[in-house]
Amino acid sequence: MAGSSYGKLFQITTWGESHGKALGVVIDGCPAGLALSENDIQLFLDRRKPGQTKISTPRKEDDKAEILSGVFEGRTTGTPISLIVHNTAQRSSDYGEIANYYRPGHADYTFDQKYGFRDYRGGGRSSGRETIGRVAAGAVASKLLQLFGIRLTAYTRSIGPVIIEDSRFDAQAILDTPTCMPDREASEKAEAYLAECMKNYDSAGGVIECKIEGCPAGIGEPVFDKLDADLSKAIMSIGAVKAVEIGNGILAARQKGSENNDAFRMQDGKVIKSTNHAGGILGGISDGSAILLRAHVKPTPSIFSSQKTVNRQGEDIEIAIKGRHDPVIVPRAVVVVESMAAITLLDALLVNSCAKVENLQKIYRE
Repeated sequence: MAGSSYGKLFQITTWGESHGKALGVVIDGCPAGLALSENDIQLFLDRRKPGQTKISTPRKEDDKAEILSGVFEGRTTGTPISLIVHNTAQRSSDYGEIANYYRPGHADYTFDQKYGFRDYRGGGRSSGRETIGRVAAGAVASKLLQLFGIRLTAYTRSIGPVIIEDSRFDAQAILDTPTCMPDREASEKAEAYLAECMKNYDSAGGVIECKIEGCPAGIGEPVFDKLDADLSKAIMSIGAVKAVEIGNGILAARQKGSENNDAFRMQDGKVIKSTNHAGGILGGISDGSAILLRAHVKPTPSIFSSQKTVNRQGEDIEIAIKGRHDPVIVPRAVVVVESMAAITLLDALLVNSCAKVENLQKIYRE
C-alpha cells in the first residue's frame, strides 16, 4: 500500500491495523541528541486513547508505547526511531457480519473497489487507531519544536451546535474536560447534546482549532509546498476531517479586502501585524504571527440507528451497526491534529535550514 509515509526530511511511516497485533511508526530524519523517553510519547498517546470518558468508545486499551530503535542512553541517535503499541482489547467478532456489506460513511466500499480485498475488522488501515503512529511521531516533533520556542495548542472549538466562547478560554480545561473544550460551560452543554445524540442512537461532528505560537517568519515554500498547503494536506489526511481552514478561512470569501488585509506596523524594531486574518501565513510562508488552523470533523459514521446499504452481492439491505464506537470523534482527534501540525512544521523548519547561504555557513564554517 502506497501513501503510508509523510514528510521530506522529518519523515514518518505509520503501520498496523485496528485489530492486528500492533500498530506503530518509523520516524526517519530526527536529529541526534534529543532527550527522548517512552514517557514523552505516552503523554501524547494518553490524550487519544479510548475508554477514558463516557463520550468515547468503551474499548479499553493501555496504548503503551515502546521504543524499539533510534534511542540510546536516553537520547536520539540520528537513526530511524521505531515505536510500537500493542493491541490488547480487540473484539473482532463484533465485525464478522460486516465482511459482506458496506457501512455507510466508511471506507468499506472504496477499499473493495481499489484492492478487491479489505480487512473488515474495525476498518483495518482506515481505522482511527492508525493515528496512534501519527501521535507518537507528533510527540517527538513537538519536543523538538519546543527547543526553538514553538508551542502548539489544539482544542475542541465546537461540537454540534455548541461553540466555545473565547472570553472564557481556559487552557487547563482542554485537559480536564471530556470534550477537550477550553470553556467549561460550553463543555457541559456539549456533553448534554451528546447525551441526547446517544439516546437517539446517533453521533455528532465538530471543529478542532490549533494555534501555533513562536514560529519565525520565513518558513514554507512559495509554490507547491506552501506551508498552509502542507498543513492542509496533513490535517486532511486524518480520516474524519472533511475541511480545513487557515486564519479567517471561509469567512475571507465574504469579506472585502479592506476587512481581510492585515496592516503591518513596527514594534520594538520588528515588523508585526495589527491583526491576523491571514492566520500567520502569507504567500505560503509564515509571517511570524500565530498560525491558526481549524479542522472540521464529520460525525462518527458508526451509529446504532437503522441505515440502508448494499451487500457485496449487490442487494439492498438494512443494517444497525454493532461494536464499540465513539459518539463523537472530535475530543480524541484533538491531539491528532496537533501532532500532524507539529510534524509538518518541523519538516518545514528542517527544509528551510538550507534556504540561505548564511544558514549553511553558521553550521559548517569553523
